[in-house]
Amino acid sequence: MGAPGASSGDPGIPVLEVTGLSVGFADATGAVVPVTADVSFSVSAGQTLSLVGESGCGKTVTASAVMRLLPHPAGRILSGSVRLGGREVTDLPLPVLYGLRGSQMAMVFQEPMTSLNPVRTALDQVMEVLRLHRAEVPARERRAAALKLLEEAEFPDPARRAASYPFQLSGGMRQRVMIAMALAGQPRLLIADEPTTALDVTVQAQILSLLKRIRAEHGMSVLYITHDMAVVSEIADEVAVMYAGQVVETGPAARLLAEPLHPYTRGLLACAPRLDSRPRTRLESIPGAVPAPAEYPASCRFADRCPLAEAACRAAPVALRPVRGRQVRCIKAGA
Repeated sequence: MGAPGASSGDPGIPVLEVTGLSVGFADATGAVVPVTADVSFSVSAGQTLSLVGESGCGKTVTASAVMRLLPHPAGRILSGSVRLGGREVTDLPLPVLYGLRGSQMAMVFQEPMTSLNPVRTALDQVMEVLRLHRAEVPARERRAAALKLLEEAEFPDPARRAASYPFQLSGGMRQRVMIAMALAGQPRLLIADEPTTALDVTVQAQILSLLKRIRAEHGMSVLYITHDMAVVSEIADEVAVMYAGQVVETGPAARLLAEPLHPYTRGLLACAPRLDSRPRTRLESIPGAVPAPAEYPASCRFADRCPLAEAACRAAPVALRPVRGRQVRCIKAGA
């Protein structure tokens, strides 16, 4: 637990520290099925950590748990700790938590069309964040401040287009509204949950460049969630690879991408298209699929898809262990 008096500005305290986080969901019978188990990672000041893995590996569930946005009443934190600037948030009363969302941590969701209010203009929605989290901005100045935030988020012609409703905007413009809303509260931590997945390649590159610039200018920390290893190489300082609800490898992005130690990380990298590959080269794939949470094995969860698996991999649970300056959940890593 973080000390009650810990300063969120202390350079020795991570902006976000997740330790042993396990999340579960109640099924139709009321039984709770664990979805993630013992997830640990930290994000330092000004750093971008990328949480990467296939769909269904628990990335978004983990981010939702950090924000305390798990669907009620099915989703719940079963164990573990989430500290924001040294302050434990898993047991905060809701009124206190509401104050932290926006002002200390903010989230940009994967699909802005379902996240924005369809009956309010882009400008109104940015102004609402200012009203809730920036009391020092007088009401008469909120419009100008909101337009400035939209301009910073590279929203085109904000003076004219900010009066538009979400359905009148393109996907890239809607995502820029979400980014402006996230910036409005001046948070220390920005969580970006696959913010470019629904966008074309050109707009994706623009959004990634925008996020990198915003991080540098504001000194924010970023938790970036993606399944795309090419994006990881563009934006991340550190990486945590998730598979079937567990972190299987963590480490500095440059080293992890150059020398992946877990077979799953190697598989993800092999699936990524390369600019230097020959035309019509068939992309590799990882055989099989991520198991459903109710079917997680008690031993290595990747064993059934792993080309290196042997009997020992299926004999007992596998813990994270230090290997070459990283943490890896594999008995054969470093052998």
